[in-house]
Amino acid sequence: MANYHSLSDELQQQIREDQRQHKINPYAVKEEEVVRRMAGHDRPRLWRPVFVSDTEKIMHIPYYNRYSDKTQVFSFYQNDDISRRALHVQIVSRIARNIGRVLRLNESLIEAISLGHDIGHTPFGHAGERILSELYQQHAGRYFNHNVHSVRVLDGIIHRNISLQTLDGILCHNGELELSEYRPCVRRTFEEFDETVESCYVDETNISKLIPGTLEGCVMRICDIIAYLGKDRQDAVRLGLVEDTQFSDGVIGTHNSEIINNFSVNIIENSYGKPYLKMDEEYFEALKKAKKENYEMIYNNKNLNALYKEQIRPMFGQLYEELLRQAKSGDSNSVFYRHHIAYVNKNNYYGNGEFPPYEDEEKNQQVVDFLASVTDDYFIELYKYLFPKGNHEVKFTGYFD
Repeated sequence: MANYHSLSDELQQQIREDQRQHKINPYAVKEEEVVRRMAGHDRPRLWRPVFVSDTEKIMHIPYYNRYSDKTQVFSFYQNDDISRRALHVQIVSRIARNIGRVLRLNESLIEAISLGHDIGHTPFGHAGERILSELYQQHAGRYFNHNVHSVRVLDGIIHRNISLQTLDGILCHNGELELSEYRPCVRRTFEEFDETVESCYVDETNISKLIPGTLEGCVMRICDIIAYLGKDRQDAVRLGLVEDTQFSDGVIGTHNSEIINNFSVNIIENSYGKPYLKMDEEYFEALKKAKKENYEMIYNNKNLNALYKEQIRPMFGQLYEELLRQAKSGDSNSVFYRHHIAYVNKNNYYGNGEFPPYEDEEKNQQVVDFLASVTDDYFIELYKYLFPKGNHEVKFTGYFD
């Protein structure tokens, strides 16, 4: 039987009274605190405040369209009812903004972080991310992480002068590392931020040390986990991979709607009026247990992982080598140039002498940028185009199978 928790009567009364008095949360990010690389650009308008501007910049970047065909978890199914990244970032945004509104945080900043947090994600979900990182490390001695690459997309490839606060939240969103309490680690300058970004490329352990610089970033980070925890279960049940009854029925519930509601309530209950974000110990233990169950029953599914290992991994390897060859050749008729270099140049609004030409980037970095940017379907078609006699193919479970 479903069990939906509610805020205590005392806290609800306090929140309503604070709302009537229009109280301001002193820990929320203020619009005037915005930091941009190019301070003279993007002056706020009454109808387009600073973080609304960030949100709209992100939504209108061409790469944003590609969310719709990037796998969330289940890559090999033709099924219109399972999640893609486009839905995931919307759900994260909705949950985070709900919590942020009650905590009286900056909802526009939360939305910008949420909608941009996975824009650097690879095709084929976290499996694609791991494979690309291995290739990048082998070729260039650097590591790939989708949260770091999301920053690169918005701040290093398609320059849009996104604020430091938004980029920081995106960098630090690491949805695989849960904490019971988040206290912002403020970064006030781009110099500090750039050092943190670079440290993640050269030392893979630094990813686990990232803490958001704002409470808004902290809200989005925990909501990333809340958003996928129950939704991935829902998708797995829909595909017949697991049964509802296989999951433990604990304090957070088992169904997606229960999990979202109950975590939201507990976080608000423990965080209202505080300079940190917190859930109580019982919920934190339930979160860790639920993630463990998801890994055991969903993410480590032997059949799914076998397809990644036997087909996707070697396809990534062959594509990487061929695209690197094309990158080094400088051939303007190559797929690499036409579909990537020219694409970046066309969409880089701030590339008129304010930043080094994209063609001057290190070639392995360009190949990683290209492979990370493509959708699942494009990846498969690119492999067929470049290797028409290739030994690998992706077979989907079809609509009528």
